[in-house]
Order: sequence, then structure tokens, then C-alpha cells
Amino acid sequence: MNKFFSKISDFEWAAIKLSIFYVLIVMAISISFSVAIYNISTFEVGRGVGRTFKVVNLCAPEHLPPGFENLEHARIQQIEEISAHLKNNLFYFNFVILVISSALSYFLAKKTLHPLELAMDSQNRFTADASHELRTPLAAMRAEIDVALRDKKMTLGEAKKLLNSNIEEIKKLEALSDSLIKLAQYQNTKNDFADLDISNILVEAYEKVEVLAKKKNIVFENDIKGLNIKGDKQALVNLFVILIDNAIKYSSKNSKIKIETIKKEKHVIIKISDGGSGIKQEDLPHIFDRFYRADTSRNKEKINGFGLGLSIAKNIVEFHNGKISAKSKEGEGSEFTIIL
Repeated sequence: MNKFFSKISDFEWAAIKLSIFYVLIVMAISISFSVAIYNISTFEVGRGVGRTFKVVNLCAPEHLPPGFENLEHARIQQIEEISAHLKNNLFYFNFVILVISSALSYFLAKKTLHPLELAMDSQNRFTADASHELRTPLAAMRAEIDVALRDKKMTLGEAKKLLNSNIEEIKKLEALSDSLIKLAQYQNTKNDFADLDISNILVEAYEKVEVLAKKKNIVFENDIKGLNIKGDKQALVNLFVILIDNAIKYSSKNSKIKIETIKKEKHVIIKISDGGSGIKQEDLPHIFDRFYRADTSRNKEKINGFGLGLSIAKNIVEFHNGKISAKSKEGEGSEFTIIL
């Protein structure tokens, strides 16, 4: 029995408790109505039969048929039979309500708790993943410092090299912290949107990563129109910095990146495509997941990161009630589409 109960999750127990609470409310209402119906019905039946016999009693005894003196007993018996029949019907009616309400209550309880269960699972995964990512640079720093402390012949140059290595790990921790703050920011806040020109947003985002593009001699082919949107300027700049930076990272030297904007009814569509190494089909459904990093074979160069960039991008788009999608073919590049 203990093994059986141990297999039931906390949310299952919560659903069972919540469904019991729902059933108790339903049955309390049902039984209250049943008692009221029973009392009213028996009272009305008794009063109706009583009126009939009251009229009969007014008649002269010589006009009554033989054996009519037993009518009072028959009246009481009839009322008792009607009451018993009504009681049985109400009992079966409440039993049916109990069965139906139990099933519906459990279904509604599961449906009510499902978003909370998903949120809790997501939070647990996030905590585990964040802890893992934080532990990695800390473990590297600790290992280097432990080795250095055991080395009694360490020179000043070696000490400086160690400190520089530790600074690099600290920078990684700072970058991770900044990413986690951004991830939380676009999940929990709601700002007043302003009228913005998408072309200005894209130009500002490009200027932040222009140096990286020039290092790889990447050419941008732009078809950008001055289209107005409503949004948070800094959030949208961050969005396109992430996407353009990704396109640069995963593109080879001397390649091209294309950015275009399209107006479709009440929406603005922004497409960012590169001719890089592309994304494997098995990785494509997961690229917007937190801490997910595709196979390193996607690019010959080692790409540093924590797998949070595209997750932040997705949160920013959803923060603006928009949609983001990606299509890619390995070896032929990727295209990201944003609808705002």
C-alpha cells in the first residue's frame, strides 16, 4: 500500500484533495435541495390528501360506502408509500450526482492544476540548469586555485596567468547573471509600448554587433522599410542584437546575412537569414528552450554561450504578443522570422 501511495505525485494528491473539496460542495448543495424537495413534496401530498378526506368527512355517514371507515388508515399508508418512493428516488438521484461530480471534479482539478504543474516543472528545470551552469566556472576557478596553492614555486607570471584565467571565468558568471536577469525581466514585467520605427531598431541593433561582422568580413543585404510598430525599444533592440549576433557567429567568413521587413495587414514581419552551417533537424524544435545548445559540429569554431540567447529572444517576442519561428537546413543556413 505504501508503495502505491509513494508513486502518486504531489500534484496528483493535490488534484485528489481539490476534487474531494469540489464533490463536498456539490453534494452539500444537492443534499440540501433534496431535503427541501422531500419536505415540500411530503407536506404538499399530506395536505392534498388531507383536504380530500376533510370533504369526505363532511358527508353524512349513511351516504358513505361500506368499509369507508378504514380510509384514514389508507390515507396514512398512501402518504408513507409516496414518501418512501420519493426518498428512494432522491437517494438514487444523489448517488448519480456523486458519481458524475466525482469524475468531473477530478477532471476539473487536474485541468486547474496543470498550468501550475507545468510552471513548477519549468522552474525546477530552470533551477537545476542554472545551478549547473553556475557550478561549471566556479569549479574551474576552484581547481586552478587549489593547484596554485599547492605549488610553492609559483612565479609572479604564473600567478598573473591564474588571475587572468579567473577573471575570464568571472566574466562568464557575469554574462550568465545578465542573461538570467533579462530572461526574468521579459517574463514578469509589462511596460507601456511606444510607437517605433522598425528600421531604427534594426540599425541600432546592427551597430552593437558591427565590429563582429567586420572581423569576419560579413556583408549585409538589407531590404528594410520604415514600418511603425508598438513596443519597448530597448527590448526590441536586445531581440535583434541576439538574432543578428547569432547569425554572425554561425556564418563563415566572407558570407552574407540578409535582413528584410515586410508589412502584412496589421503586422510587421522581420526575416533574418544567413548562409551558415544551419541547424540539425533534431535540434530545431528545441533551439528556443532555456540552456539548450545544439551540437558543436554546427560550426567549426567553438561558440561560447549558455543557451539562453534564443530563449530570451522568444520571451521578448511573446512580451510583445508576437511570434518567432525558425527554419533551417544543415549546411545551407538558417532563417528566423519574427511577426510583431
